Amino acid sequence: MKVFVSGCFDMLHSGHVAFFKEAAQYGEVYVGIGSDRTIEELKGRETLNSEQERLFIVQSIKYVAGAWINSGSGILDFKEELKKLSPDRYVVNEDGHSPFKQDLCKDLGIEYIILNRVPEPGLPERSTTVIRKDMMNHLPYRLDLAGTWIDQPYLSEIYPGWAITISLEPVIEYNERSGMSTSTRKAAKELWNNQLPLGKPEKLAELLFRFENKPGNKLVSGAQDAIGICVPGLSRHFYKGEYWPETIEKKYDEDILNWLEDHLFLIPLWPRPEGTDLLSNTRFEKPLIRKLAESSASCWDSILSKDLVGFADAFRASFEAQTSIFPNMLNTKIEKVIDQYKDKAMAWKLSGAGGGGYLVLVADHPVKNSMKVKIRRWMP
Repeated sequence: MKVFVSGCFDMLHSGHVAFFKEAAQYGEVYVGIGSDRTIEELKGRETLNSEQERLFIVQSIKYVAGAWINSGSGILDFKEELKKLSPDRYVVNEDGHSPFKQDLCKDLGIEYIILNRVPEPGLPERSTTVIRKDMMNHLPYRLDLAGTWIDQPYLSEIYPGWAITISLEPVIEYNERSGMSTSTRKAAKELWNNQLPLGKPEKLAELLFRFENKPGNKLVSGAQDAIGICVPGLSRHFYKGEYWPETIEKKYDEDILNWLEDHLFLIPLWPRPEGTDLLSNTRFEKPLIRKLAESSASCWDSILSKDLVGFADAFRASFEAQTSIFPNMLNTKIEKVIDQYKDKAMAWKLSGAGGGGYLVLVADHPVKNSMKVKIRRWMP
């Protein structure tokens, strides 16, 4: 039996070795390693170890029968090597699962196996992201829940409304161009290095917004990105024809944040394609923008009352309004993935404008092979 696995395998640690060991129970393990170029494309950073160093280390592990650098790019960079190897099984960790990997294996007649991340007995749980977080970057990410795009004046001047965001701990290294404010996070890193400074969150957000959106910029990044990164917990911000909101409301209640964490799940998709144009084929119509604003208001009320059905209905309505205004966000590829989860979740949306990033699900129970989020708490 031949078993294929793929990944970056940067900063090799005991978690990687435990994964290879478990995969070897299914057959001879062959490893496709992401190139330096692919990792920079997906993660927006250089690797600590070059592709040749990573290849040498992986080849030296006794559980590995063979390894190479994948020739492709993106989330399916191993596609040609997979066809050439023609393995019996493709094994992934639960946080490496993707519907597109699963579909590819189905098309090729390869058994697709998802493992739980379990450390070797007696050893702590390890992941490259956690190690990098401990060593380097503590800056948060941002996830919008409802009212997406209302922070742009060309919408809010037609009908004002709220955008709702949560600030996320960097428990994983979210992909570039994924709708998790990775570009604004880069600006924050340029401004403050690897962690937010002490200060009033709203003022930090305004400083970051002004730093990223320098005079003369043709495209202005919405304020919800800077607010979501700098303001912890759950927040909503009201826009009325201006780039900066009239007011910001915040919620740090532990029971509400725990409730959200229990009902939000992420499914990895793919980075937003280069050259994506969302501002063509738009419908800046008042009824649609009004639906966007009203669904966001309903979403907030449902969250505060921990009304899961109301939250799911408003969450879905906000996404429907968003994609009605910006139809280019959806395509048949994305719709196919959404269809796979309609019987597993109560509502869904994309984290990233332009058809990429993560599929965000609202569900009343854990969704198999999904990722949970960790909301950043306020530390006074």
